[in-house]
Amino acid sequence: MSSIAANLLRPVVICGPSGTGKSTLLKKLFNEFPDKFGFSISHTTRAPRPGEERGVSYHYVSRESFVELVQQDGFIEHAEFSGNMYGTSVKSVEDVKQGGKMCILDIDTQGVKLIKANHPHLDPLYVFISPPSLASLKTRLAGRGTESDHSMQARLAAAVGELEYAKSGAFDVVVVNDDLERAYAKLRRVVVDRDLEAGDQLPDFAAEQ
Repeated sequence: MSSIAANLLRPVVICGPSGTGKSTLLKKLFNEFPDKFGFSISHTTRAPRPGEERGVSYHYVSRESFVELVQQDGFIEHAEFSGNMYGTSVKSVEDVKQGGKMCILDIDTQGVKLIKANHPHLDPLYVFISPPSLASLKTRLAGRGTESDHSMQARLAAAVGELEYAKSGAFDVVVVNDDLERAYAKLRRVVVDRDLEAGDQLPDFAAEQ
């Protein structure tokens, strides 16, 4: 495989605070390029639900097998919800690449740190989706109508931590989602065309804190 082709198949890690519109941006990307991107199939310890297929919906494994893979550093990131474990394995990302597609991962900063520390050979392109300001992020979160005062403060505190991490230069490109169409055009150029100069400067949030 040529170095150009290999570069185009590098996984892409999308990261950013909750409420920045990551899901909306990625949905637009997948809708426009349905054959270009691949999803890594996650592992889980829960049982299949009606209509789900093994090896398609999830890789269903026992808790023992899951824990064993954790101990082998086989996961890029993993977590436990409602007594069930979920994780993105290194192999699942490699499988997407071997299939000739680009794997996009939407993970938090903790996941980014785990990749950098334990799986540098994956060599992903790190893209940070930033709000234009903390005030705008608060407005977006409030607009959902699903946040209590406590959860709003928790999400904003988490956002400050993620923005501080982004300030450290951990990401290859920053895209500021101040306008959806403008931000999508930027993300498209970065992810599809690999124009790493198409990104934005990270806003200075210090004055708002």
